[in-house]
Amino acid sequence: MVKIILADDHAILRSGLKEILNIAPDIQLIGEAEDGEELLCLLNKHVPNILMTDMSMPGINGLALIGRIRKYYPELPILVLSMLDDLQLVMRAVNAGIQGYVTKSCSPEILLEAINKVASGGKYIEPRLAERALFSGKAEKSPLEQLSKREHEIFMLLVQGMDAMTIAGRLFISVKTVSTHKSHILEKMDMKNVAELVRYAMQNQLL
Repeated sequence: MVKIILADDHAILRSGLKEILNIAPDIQLIGEAEDGEELLCLLNKHVPNILMTDMSMPGINGLALIGRIRKYYPELPILVLSMLDDLQLVMRAVNAGIQGYVTKSCSPEILLEAINKVASGGKYIEPRLAERALFSGKAEKSPLEQLSKREHEIFMLLVQGMDAMTIAGRLFISVKTVSTHKSHILEKMDMKNVAELVRYAMQNQLL
């Protein structure tokens, strides 16, 4: 029996998903959450075989939520069910540690196939997304992928609201170095200020 916890902030969608899961006699839904905080509390009480979660929910969500789950539940298989079909977001989610990614427009057959594949220890990307990735050629790098490891680290601290002095103290570097990295980040990402960086982070579920 595959035990699943489902996280999505839309009650109607959760209801529809339960109907699909009921089709399979070997799948059991053991818990539901409508936001990231509720999900983390639920995981403290129940251990599923698979976590099926949306990427966009109130509170902690997206890659930040996946990172938190990976920290506390490193072996828990994660299947993302999202309305977003951006390939760069899919790859960031894969790199963050998910085992599967399907969109909310996929068929019930695709969803059940994904669940079974992930439950058996495999990985699964919705076929149409995998096909797009395969034939897209050498994809242009996203703004974030153009940053160095240190710049990415400082980017994440900036969008979390830290100023240059706080970042300098945290990373044991000078304020001048932080400011230099900040300038490079803005230039590489073609943005004018931190507010635009924050907007980008929110749009891409990085916060």
